[in-house]
Amino acid sequence: NIQDFLYYRHCRHFPMLLDLPYKCGGADKSAEVFLLLVIKSSPGNYDRREVLRKTWAKERLHNGVWIRRVFISGTTDTGFEKERLNKLLKVEQREYNDIIQWEFHDSFFNLTLKQILFLEWMEQNCPNAHFLLNGDDDVFAHTNNMVEYLQSLKDNDGSKHLFAGHLIYNVGPIRASWSKYYIPVQVQESESYPSYCGGGGFLLSGYTAMVIYNMSQSITILPIDDVYMGMCLAKAGLSPASHMGVKTAGLYMPSRKLDVYDPCFYQDVLL
Repeated sequence: NIQDFLYYRHCRHFPMLLDLPYKCGGADKSAEVFLLLVIKSSPGNYDRREVLRKTWAKERLHNGVWIRRVFISGTTDTGFEKERLNKLLKVEQREYNDIIQWEFHDSFFNLTLKQILFLEWMEQNCPNAHFLLNGDDDVFAHTNNMVEYLQSLKDNDGSKHLFAGHLIYNVGPIRASWSKYYIPVQVQESESYPSYCGGGGFLLSGYTAMVIYNMSQSITILPIDDVYMGMCLAKAGLSPASHMGVKTAGLYMPSRKLDVYDPCFYQDVLL
């Protein structure tokens, strides 16, 4: 509901319910984190988080570098149910030490707010992480492939611009009120969006993450978080890029007879 967005639109600071100040070993040691997995997840999505912890989001050393994981979340429901979910998340946090939670309503239209709050946390607690995967909790990420791709870059310390994913361009706001992506003119007057990376996730460098955070301080929040990232990049004079390994729009299958779950089709993908 876009009313969720309008309620919080001009708010940038919310109480933190669950924090991870030493996830990256503290700000001074955060350069030891090569790839930080930043996964957007609502409080009730425990099953998804459990699967990810045991599979592609497992914290580990790969090719000599560290992969770390954080789930970022708001709150859902009200009254007793909200309190119950928050208590369960607190128990989960004690077990896994991988959840950051703020006191705002976790909804589709508040994903941009979640992104900005995370970037603020990163600036304070993990400013020197080399690269980030920013993604949803319902995607598959081949994180080993990601590490190998990032290590192959000429500038592989995260100090240069990188923002790669499924590139979307020459599109604008959807004005149909029935659409999930409805944006009224009162929220966005322009009929065009800058280029952005859409879908379930994207890769970016630590340098670019901090540029986006700095640009966000002077750009009014837009409810579509993918587009908002593109707006921040455009203001900084930077561009998002397409990567053929990011298949968040769907994997092309040459025949309907082929098994879409055959792992052979996924061995070269990033996301």
